[in-house]
Amino acid sequence: MKAYQVQTTENKNDLVLTELPKPQPGFGQVLIKVRATALNYRDLIVLQGQYQGQKSPVIPMSDGTGEVVAVGEGVTRVKVGDRVAGTFFQDWISGKITRSVMSSDLGGAIDGMLSEYVVLNQDGVVLIPEHLSYTEAATLPCAAVTAWHALVTKGNLQAGETVLVLGTGGVSGFATKFAKLKGAKVIATSSSDRKLEQMRELGADLTINYKTTPDWEKQVYELTERTGVDHVVEVGGAGTLAKSLQAVCYGGQVHLIGVLTGFGGEISPLPIMLKSVTVNGIYVGSREIFETMNQAISQAQLKPVIDRVFPFAEAKAAYQYLQSGSHFGKVVIEI
Repeated sequence: MKAYQVQTTENKNDLVLTELPKPQPGFGQVLIKVRATALNYRDLIVLQGQYQGQKSPVIPMSDGTGEVVAVGEGVTRVKVGDRVAGTFFQDWISGKITRSVMSSDLGGAIDGMLSEYVVLNQDGVVLIPEHLSYTEAATLPCAAVTAWHALVTKGNLQAGETVLVLGTGGVSGFATKFAKLKGAKVIATSSSDRKLEQMRELGADLTINYKTTPDWEKQVYELTERTGVDHVVEVGGAGTLAKSLQAVCYGGQVHLIGVLTGFGGEISPLPIMLKSVTVNGIYVGSREIFETMNQAISQAQLKPVIDRVFPFAEAKAAYQYLQSGSHFGKVVIEI
């Protein structure tokens, strides 16, 4: 079978198309013919060799969907012909995250989905919503589960609350859809007026261009009648967290999800203490969260925003397109 691997060649990492033996399912495992995979910012970190705990070489990408084409002995959760997605953490079934779960992330610690076939444990797959295609459902395992975990599972988002989403990537897009589904108000930021217009079409109530309004946290404060937002979907990390802590209301929640601005920096704990802010570290989510989210997606017939679809042979171009930052929504590779 054909598969891509992140390999180290000449002291640098590269995405290499390779021929590997087609895997066979063992006890409790399923063989999946992969139909589509979706890129996340995390995949760029893996390609750079900067992802903590990644194996080398590794088949990248956590997000993928496909058809179950064979099952091993003892498999009871799915059957041949089922349409499934892999879970980001193969060993995180329910409850809180544990240290052992951290070594079961697809496309990092273990081989991922950018392959014609994959073998996964039956406990590490979920059925995808019937109204979604393989391509659409491939966007769910990381970005959608992250947004749902933050706002619904941890955040207990209520109708009438206000959510601030930073940027216009996959997590922010799903967060906007889920917030509107729950009857919340959304404020979105971006450096692109074009993307802000797209966010309004997606459901954002108010938008701020952080390039022309660098003190966007003050603008958020004014837009919320000088109270702040109830939730911040914080994807920037060190470079934006201080501003997010200013933008959130007393007793509000900051859901720390991404590190788009880097890993370093110092943050004063004073705003967290004085405003009684809850800072939630969100690292995707469990299979149980994924399944609960899928039920809501199915009931509401929600569909993801897909910017562009690349063929398997152009996987490198898909990575480059994501790296460019010009996308709005998800970038998908069809196999």
